[in-house]
Amino acid sequence: MLRAERNAADNTVAAYRRDLADLRRHLAGSGRAAAAATADDLKRYFGKLARAGMTARTVARRLSALRQFYRFAIAEGWRQDDPTASLDPPRLGRPLPKVLSESEVQKLLEVAAAMDGPEGKRLTLMLELVYGTGLRVSELVGLPLAAAMRDTRFIVVRGKGNKERMIPLGEPAADALRDYLAVRAHFLRKDKKGAPVASTWLFPSHGAEGHLTRRRFGQLLKLLAPAAGIARERLSPHVLRHAFASHLLDHGADLRSVQKMLGHADIATTEIYTHVAGARLRALVRDKHPLAQRGRRRKAGRRD
Repeated sequence: MLRAERNAADNTVAAYRRDLADLRRHLAGSGRAAAAATADDLKRYFGKLARAGMTARTVARRLSALRQFYRFAIAEGWRQDDPTASLDPPRLGRPLPKVLSESEVQKLLEVAAAMDGPEGKRLTLMLELVYGTGLRVSELVGLPLAAAMRDTRFIVVRGKGNKERMIPLGEPAADALRDYLAVRAHFLRKDKKGAPVASTWLFPSHGAEGHLTRRRFGQLLKLLAPAAGIARERLSPHVLRHAFASHLLDHGADLRSVQKMLGHADIATTEIYTHVAGARLRALVRDKHPLAQRGRRRKAGRRD
């Protein structure tokens, strides 16, 4: 159902599968199947998760997965009631996204550009795309070659829910794309005769998926971090996506445009990035608001 009706991403389906498998393991002792679990079964299960120190956000996600599972079970006629109806989700704080400063991102790009060979050109392009377009890492590594063969002023991305969105490409990203395409053959698999094997992926690799993996890109960033003077734990593909959104807002971009480029279905998800615009907004009020300007004139008059 998740795949056919909701176009859920592979990672989403895998997460639901893990959540349901964990519940089945918990219920194994009682001999009860997950579809037949009672409200008391689930209360004991979530009590066990709390005692194990699971974070509130992870517990909430797991509860959400089980609620959707039992709604599906009711729709399919497997049961008549929802055992999650009496369960309250844990209270969640709203953690602010980790971000890098503009100078730190610039340093990352400089370090990548200084790397020799095709690896440096590939990493430079990936950095330019993530920071310049806000792509999710799964969208980045899964880009088809066709996405790079169209108008280089834009890139068409297929994101969550199989939805397409068009994102403008800046000149640095377009230049990095041209430089990378000139050496892309270096990353293609070779046949028995040593000839390159064609690939439909923009970032081909020799692995089973046929393209560079999310994990490998994360590893490359960790290796790059020390040379840029950034602690490894502060750097990840998602942090660069956060930096894209935060820096855009800090320079006056409107929230709706950022939402569209990030591919957020709900603008409330995008609003969390407005925290970094605080300094800019305070400066705007200080410098542009008529009351603030009048206050400055009064102070200047007293000094005179």
